[in-house]
Amino acid sequence: MIEFEGSGILFAAIGLATLAAALLPWVLRRAPVSWPIVFLGSGMAAFALLPQLPDPDPIRYQSVAVHLTEVCVIVSLMGAGLALNRPFAIRTWGTTWRLLAVTMPLTMLATGLLGWWFLGFGAAGAMLLAAVLAPTDPVLATDVQVNRPLAEPGAEDDQARFALTSEAGLNDGLAFPFTYAAVAISIAGVAPGGWLAEWVLVDVLWRLGLGVLGGLAVGWLLGRLFFSSLAAEHRMTENLQGFVALAAVFLAYGLTELAEGYGFIAVFVTAATIRSTERHHEQHAVMHSFVEQVERLLTVAVLVLLGGAVARGLLAPVGWAEVAVVAVFLLLVRPVAGWIGLAGSTTGPRERAVVAFFGVRGVGSLYYVAYALQEGDFALEDSRLWALVGLVVVSSVVLHGVTATPAMAWLDDARRRLAGKPEADSEDPEVAGTSA
Repeated sequence: MIEFEGSGILFAAIGLATLAAALLPWVLRRAPVSWPIVFLGSGMAAFALLPQLPDPDPIRYQSVAVHLTEVCVIVSLMGAGLALNRPFAIRTWGTTWRLLAVTMPLTMLATGLLGWWFLGFGAAGAMLLAAVLAPTDPVLATDVQVNRPLAEPGAEDDQARFALTSEAGLNDGLAFPFTYAAVAISIAGVAPGGWLAEWVLVDVLWRLGLGVLGGLAVGWLLGRLFFSSLAAEHRMTENLQGFVALAAVFLAYGLTELAEGYGFIAVFVTAATIRSTERHHEQHAVMHSFVEQVERLLTVAVLVLLGGAVARGLLAPVGWAEVAVVAVFLLLVRPVAGWIGLAGSTTGPRERAVVAFFGVRGVGSLYYVAYALQEGDFALEDSRLWALVGLVVVSSVVLHGVTATPAMAWLDDARRRLAGKPEADSEDPEVAGTSA
């Protein structure tokens, strides 16, 4: 257990962080600086200046790291699914399928090769690095994703925000089979005879299928319950407020995980299914707002602790080779893979550039590396993998946090000009593409 005697300082710090979580998104709505940057920096400063604070070492406190990031991701996935305004269809979700079927595998292949060839990781470590950095993040990418559910009939998300939100909602779960493969290789060795058949049948087919089916089932049942005539007659959904969204999060995740399915996929599918049950009900906005507030508090905790871990030496194993790999990954691998994945689609060049560049990495990557290192045997690569993933997340928070507001404002202005509409007030956070 973590012991800390200065409980007064701790509770005061929690209160200050909570107040800042409420105010900063509004204060920084026009600034090219995101609130995650502020909390990450605050964590670094606090743990560097206050030696009496406990050491937030994710390797030492592996279980805490796994469960804190796990809860943060599943709550965020519910918010992402509820926010999407576009009805599900194979054709209208075409951009999403391209990002999942082309961009994600290309990103994993390039990342695995970099880990193996340039950094000298073994087969298991290189596979884990590819899997951990595969998913884009629904938690830290709110500035470039869909902001909120819209109740107006016919309302639809713009292509860039929709693509980034739906991609992040689904690829978090799709990274899990490859994480399991890395864990299996670390224990059984590279020879496929010891793990491949079980991996294909269980970790890919069974778990993925159950994740989708579990999400559909829970979402359909809860949607019918929330928006039934009986619920409307007794104003049940309105009285439950946003708590029904948390109920959906934990029911979908818990039941699917009990059946050995992928809970990440189930949560997102549940949210999208609930939304499709009664698409224009105002309760969606209430649920999304509640989930967003819970998500923000959890994200603050993760970012402050990540900043603290950095201040206490998390990045100590990082050298010039790791810095070069991170730069290539963020500035070359994801943008090129994203552009290739969207080539030939109906997505315009501006939207394509934004979607390709903003492959934000964050809490999902932290969860996967914590989970895999807890379950597998990666020899002496634990601290190096944590350092590399930590550097990627920190760099992504800064790089994408600084560029998100101007990039989305540029995209929105270009869209309005093409539509022949006057430029909107830049003070409006919705126009600028930021989340309130």
